[in-house]
Amino acid sequence: MNKPIYMDYNATTPVDPRVLEAMLPYFRGQFGNAASKSHAFGWTAEKAVDKGREQLATVIGCDPSEILWTSGATEGNNIAIIGAARMYGEKNKHIITCKTEHKAVVDPCKYLETQGFEVTWLDPDMTGRVSADQVREALRDDTMLVSIMYANNEIGTVHPIEEIGAACKERSVLFHTDATQAFGKLPIDVDAMNISVLTMSAHKVYGPKGVGGLFVRKRNPRVRLQPVVYGGGQERGMRSGTLNVPGIVGCGMAAELAFSEMKQEGERLTGMRDRLWAGLNDRLPEITLNGHPTHRLPNTLNVSFKYIEGESLMMGISDIAVSSGSACTSASLEPSYVLRAMGVGDDIAHSSIRISLGRFNTDEEITFAIDALVEAVNKLRELSPLYEMAQEGIDISKVQWKA
Repeated sequence: MNKPIYMDYNATTPVDPRVLEAMLPYFRGQFGNAASKSHAFGWTAEKAVDKGREQLATVIGCDPSEILWTSGATEGNNIAIIGAARMYGEKNKHIITCKTEHKAVVDPCKYLETQGFEVTWLDPDMTGRVSADQVREALRDDTMLVSIMYANNEIGTVHPIEEIGAACKERSVLFHTDATQAFGKLPIDVDAMNISVLTMSAHKVYGPKGVGGLFVRKRNPRVRLQPVVYGGGQERGMRSGTLNVPGIVGCGMAAELAFSEMKQEGERLTGMRDRLWAGLNDRLPEITLNGHPTHRLPNTLNVSFKYIEGESLMMGISDIAVSSGSACTSASLEPSYVLRAMGVGDDIAHSSIRISLGRFNTDEEITFAIDALVEAVNKLRELSPLYEMAQEGIDISKVQWKA
């Protein structure tokens, strides 16, 4: 077993060797620009780009022409939200989203609030889930867009996307879902789920960084988005820029592999995730599972270890790569805004870590992680006066601290 061990697959994934092999020819021999229509180099690149669209379309059940290429999920979410606001927001200026969305959805929505739009921020329940009824109750005559992620990147909770999509369809409201964490891990059917726009990213499914896909529905109803980047008019005018052909080839191959192995890999990861949780829960008191117990990603485990700091715990298990939340916000020492939105207290939120498993993890690594975490937690609690007080039956929340 090689160390350090990587257990932060929700942050990013290594490129699968099969994906890299598919990409390599497009860096040198087949290096053409897909927009060059006058010679064979361009035609070869265009053919590779079209194949990538077909591979992504197969995963989500759409027509290949409904796939646009982006630089990743952040850009895709911005095009979906700001592009929809620019196209449809002259009369309808109401947006519905959830407090636990990724920053790539939260921040565009906050920006639109400064531009005259009103955003309803739904509160999730204690498992991090919002219901279709919550969305239905928040819908108004001037609602332009609902944006609810498929699965949460920090806690793994999966929202009832099909029911939310149905609620949006009832009122003819656009429905965008950030499916970055669910793509390639969970089944997606954009028609059955009534999804208008869907975001995905290659580097979460063993593809390269810097490339992603955006599904934009062409019929029933046709969705149009104003661009956020202007230029050559590529990608149906919604995302200008020279296409990243090697990245697109890698994205397509990664999607194809994830789709073909989804069931088997999902079962394997669920088994390892559950064994990890059982091992920790059996050997450590005062730990809490964050997120929904069943409606969650097969690979994600977010746990709070009371009376210790998550940052300290990560330092104590330096041979294991995990995170204290989203990779985009983990540089901050603020408690996770996702856990806070679920009603988790700051003390518990500060003690949480996210373990996200992936394709190259092994059973041996799970055993090692359990032992390492148990040892580190016990050692840190030995040093914690709070844990000692709790053991003596003192209610920490009622202690009056003096400076």
